[in-house]
Amino acid sequence: MQVPAKTPVERVFHALSFELLATIICAPLFSWLMGVPLAHMGALTLMFAGVAMVWNMVFNALFERVEHRYKLSRTLAVRVVHACLFEGGLVVMLVPLGAWWLNVSLWEAFVIDIGIMLFFLPYTFFFNLAYDHLRARWMADRNSIFISSFTMRRALRLALPEAGATKGLVSPRKW
Repeated sequence: MQVPAKTPVERVFHALSFELLATIICAPLFSWLMGVPLAHMGALTLMFAGVAMVWNMVFNALFERVEHRYKLSRTLAVRVVHACLFEGGLVVMLVPLGAWWLNVSLWEAFVIDIGIMLFFLPYTFFFNLAYDHLRARWMADRNSIFISSFTMRRALRLALPEAGATKGLVSPRKW
């Protein structure tokens, strides 16, 4: 399906909703899995979310330009490439941050990040799949409302006499 371009406000909404849901899931899950206090893991999760949110907006804007330029549809293969490229970019940015915050080596942070990626690859895929379907429905509803409104105005113009044809009738403004 071809997807209309997102506005900057929609990009922010998309990124915030993606990161908010991920943070709600990840902070307690990773805290439990790694035996790290929830506050410590929550702070790291929020830092990761901030970096990821900026990356999300930049990456998706660039990816959608490529989609538009090469007239790509969001097929399964395109969605898989999108998710892999997005997560690959995050690895490069988040491994050093995680190593510093958790006080582990880059290798250990990379191994931890592989575990995180095992969560985020399907999460990214399914979140964007759901978002795109909901957005398509919203856009269709919005367009049908616009078309209905346009059709109604046109029908009213055809059904009601022109302004000049109402001579002799009292205008409501003159009451």
